[in-house]
Amino acid sequence: MIRLPSSHAAITAPLVASSTDFPGIPIGRSLLDGRPFHLSPVLTEERLLPSTNSLGMGGLGSGKSTTRKIQIRREILHHGHQAVVIDSFGEDGAGEWASLTRSLGGRVIDASTFTLNPCSGLFPREVREELIRSLIAAVEPGALTPQSTHAVQHALNHPKATSLGGLVDALVRPEDGRWPAAKLAEWGEAAAIALSRYTEGSLRGLFDSQNTSLPETDLPILSFDFSRLDRNSPAIPSLMAAVSCWAEQVWLPQSTAVHRHLVLEEAWQILLSPATSELIQRLLKNSRKAGLSLDVLMHTLSDLGDGRAQDLAKLCEVAHVGRLGPEEAAHIGALLDLPAWAVDRIPHLDPGQAVWRVGPTYVDIIETVLSDDELKLTDTSTRRRRAQQELAVEDAVEAEPETAVMLTKESEEPVFTDHDTGEGGDWEWEMPVNIIDARHYDVIRAAEEGRCGEAAKLVVVGEREDIRTYGINSDEAVSWLSTRARVAELCGNPYTAAQLRATVARMGKEVNWWSTQPDVSTSPAEHHGTQLPAPAPDPEDEQLARPRRRTWPYLAAIAALAVAIAAVWQGAADDKQGQEQKAKAAAYQGRSGAALDIDGVKADVVARWTKDKDKVVLQLSSYFDENARYLHIDASGENASSTRGGDRYPKDPEIVIPVKNPLDDVTVQIAVGGKSWKEGAPGTPRSVRLSPTGVAYDAKTGEKLPSDL
Repeated sequence: MIRLPSSHAAITAPLVASSTDFPGIPIGRSLLDGRPFHLSPVLTEERLLPSTNSLGMGGLGSGKSTTRKIQIRREILHHGHQAVVIDSFGEDGAGEWASLTRSLGGRVIDASTFTLNPCSGLFPREVREELIRSLIAAVEPGALTPQSTHAVQHALNHPKATSLGGLVDALVRPEDGRWPAAKLAEWGEAAAIALSRYTEGSLRGLFDSQNTSLPETDLPILSFDFSRLDRNSPAIPSLMAAVSCWAEQVWLPQSTAVHRHLVLEEAWQILLSPATSELIQRLLKNSRKAGLSLDVLMHTLSDLGDGRAQDLAKLCEVAHVGRLGPEEAAHIGALLDLPAWAVDRIPHLDPGQAVWRVGPTYVDIIETVLSDDELKLTDTSTRRRRAQQELAVEDAVEAEPETAVMLTKESEEPVFTDHDTGEGGDWEWEMPVNIIDARHYDVIRAAEEGRCGEAAKLVVVGEREDIRTYGINSDEAVSWLSTRARVAELCGNPYTAAQLRATVARMGKEVNWWSTQPDVSTSPAEHHGTQLPAPAPDPEDEQLARPRRRTWPYLAAIAALAVAIAAVWQGAADDKQGQEQKAKAAAYQGRSGAALDIDGVKADVVARWTKDKDKVVLQLSSYFDENARYLHIDASGENASSTRGGDRYPKDPEIVIPVKNPLDDVTVQIAVGGKSWKEGAPGTPRSVRLSPTGVAYDAKTGEKLPSDL
């Protein structure tokens, strides 16, 4: 998962329905042709997308949950949707949706402490009956027969049936009704035994409360946190049955949102239960008229076995599949009718990348793009990252060189001494750092000559040294990620290279990438970024107390280093423009965009360089902002405008301009008219400079603008 998109085309497979543009929130970028990918299923025409339900799959760390989180977040913020989440996994004692839920002003309900009275008078009679039937089916599916169902209906009319315990008593000792009490007791025996598990057995405390308060129905998001429950506990399908019934009978009728989402994390636990899978199937089939999207997330379809659970997956018109093994990829490809080229790519996807199928025909490979805030809210790997950092530090300490070169007082010849014992004398001050750090260059040279294994080992050694010396998050340590990326490119692994560069970009580090033709006179020094420290003067009396040492070797070394530094600086000054062009070429993405707020309208201005790099397509979009009345775009003598007509939104004006140098920035003038705009008015102007490296700036102030992705 990356904050900035990669700068290369990941694959060359054909794109199905490549001309299709879906309306809605931005999600990421196509790895097939580099276009941004937007999708809000509820806003998509029915002929393209018959239903709005979605299925997300992928192995651990594939990014399926992160993708769904940012979709839900953006739908809530941009379109006022609501969501209920069944969250069954997390870390540090909280579900993985907890941070996102709280950031949106929602509520997290800990299912391990959640109590619900299914017999409460707050529920209508039909809802109470449905809840009781769901609880029985969750633990004893065979207990529900026509006779037992009637016995339950009769018992719910008993004065004692204001709690689950009272209902069990009414089933065991019923009063006469249409049928004699003895027969009613016989019919209700199996149902009473099933319900007694909630009043006397292992599930007591969940549904045997006398009083109840129902969850709010007007919150933007509500998360039921199941993460503290045993994954094999029958409490999960029981609670899920109750939540599904509440969602269907209470939340959906009372919610006033334009659209709702029910998100099922680790859905295999839910769908394997016959009772809950029946509820989910009913919700799926009625989702369109209920204004609901079911968003189902799981690792693989094989978790579901055969039968109804897998049939439910076929009812989802939107599917995104992250990295999986070849066998599982083939299984999913057959179920979802994916083309062979897409199935072949699934095992090789990086985190945050997924094969998307939208409707019956559209297939693409999308890389999800996150903002900095979204990256923090969706991060669920803190434990693993801490462990990796601790291991890296330990390895760095263990990798400390066993020997070092020192000069003794008696001899000008170097002798090797053990740092651990200190034998052979110790110096009062450290030697100057190696300003011309050739380690990176040595690694690149080894990779260029085909010695990829040797290059990888050199990277490990250098990286450990810099982690030990400067820290794991230092520029010196991070610079090795850049070198790793270059080695990956030279050794035929462009996907790894793109991921490493995206990692550095996400960390916000300013590191110069290795150019295609590394130059030892400039690259290593710039790449490593260290400087010669100015030694503090020693007190005079301390100098006199010290033994006299031979200093000319160090003076000579410092002089040689100074000459080398001067040569580097002079070379860099003479070729500054060329280096800037190289850096820009290395960072080239062929696209740039800025998210703007002009006259109360949220709009995106986007530039896309064509494949032959001789033209740029410029577009201004307000999407479905209800305040947008007028859009205008102007660059290099070309201009286009659109206005809102009736209840429709203004179309996105677009122009195409020629460019001489594809590495040059493009400046565009735009104007936006908001809610108060009048016909014939010029609109509020803004000038934006768009760089092919993916960055956008205010053309007047030079201020960096937020990305549209």
